[in-house]
Amino acid sequence: MSVRIARRRLGQAGLSSLPRPSTRRIWPLTLHRNASNRPVETKPSDAPDAPSKLEDKAKTTQDDPLANPLVEEYLRKRKETQKEAKRPEFEKATLPPTSLFHPDRLIPGVTPNMSPEEYAEKKAEAEEQRRLLEERREAEMYAEKLDPKPEQRKKWEQRMVIRSLRRRGRMTVELKRARTERESLYKSPNLPTSVKKLTKVMQQIQGKTLEEAFVQLRFSKKRVAKDVFKGLQLARDEAIVARGMGVPQRLKGTTEGEANTPHLHGDEGARTWESDKTRAIELKDGTTKKIKDPSEIYIDQAWVGKGVQWKSPEYRARGKVNLLTHRTTSFSVVLKEEKTRMRISNEIKKKRDNRKLWVALPDRPITTQRQYCLW
Repeated sequence: MSVRIARRRLGQAGLSSLPRPSTRRIWPLTLHRNASNRPVETKPSDAPDAPSKLEDKAKTTQDDPLANPLVEEYLRKRKETQKEAKRPEFEKATLPPTSLFHPDRLIPGVTPNMSPEEYAEKKAEAEEQRRLLEERREAEMYAEKLDPKPEQRKKWEQRMVIRSLRRRGRMTVELKRARTERESLYKSPNLPTSVKKLTKVMQQIQGKTLEEAFVQLRFSKKRVAKDVFKGLQLARDEAIVARGMGVPQRLKGTTEGEANTPHLHGDEGARTWESDKTRAIELKDGTTKKIKDPSEIYIDQAWVGKGVQWKSPEYRARGKVNLLTHRTTSFSVVLKEEKTRMRISNEIKKKRDNRKLWVALPDRPITTQRQYCLW
């Protein structure tokens, strides 16, 4: 039984068995004909052994196909012919003394027929007036920052004067303490945390010295502890530079060699404090603390406050949306020196010593007696 198949079918089957040629078209790599790859005509030289310049150019052209000898020759000739441009020098013109634009005309009272002594005197007066005018202008510019509201400042000064007159010049207890005891208030910028989280950290460092607080914050697992650590460093630097805290003071009657020795102020300000001597004081909560340096800074108060907050949507499944609240919180600290706690310890001790003994039936006169019974 024979099978009838068209010739073209047989041809297609035979071609399919052969490997198919690549469909990728390979373009011949040819360089464009330009001035750099044109054949260079050489002329016979008188000295056949010496290579000519054209032969050198031909060699360089064969080495570098992208070189252009015509452009190189043009640039070389241009560099040889071009001269270096020099800046023109102008002669300084001298104005005659009678000219209207002469600098001496700016000095008031100067005339062409003045003697050198009078001219020097007038010039010195003009310089002094110019200096005073510049100082006045500089003071006016700084006054906008240093004294932005002068009227309110004057009213405040008047109130302070009236208050001192009413008290007959007597200083209050707060003013007396401010002369001997220093303090510094620092408020941090808003931190991306909540009040509850930051309160735990501030309660941990309240009442401790700066060194103890730094140790607590250094090894704390709270994320906000790093921000509190940096803020506390800024508060310490501000207290030292602006308030002079942490620096031992020099008392009257001490020599220059004793200037670096810490001192006590207040009731015990007449004697110096020995640096190697420790003193135990009593705190408000009844605990005892040993102090070696009265000028050491500690955290007297620490509190937190709410900052700005905003909300953002959180899209959930089934068309629901949750509102996320982003809170910020700031903290404030009041830094004081150990001299303050020493004074408070002395006051607690004096109050305990002056306290009277409690008795069950005190011996005091009987008052508000009635002659009739109350039943």
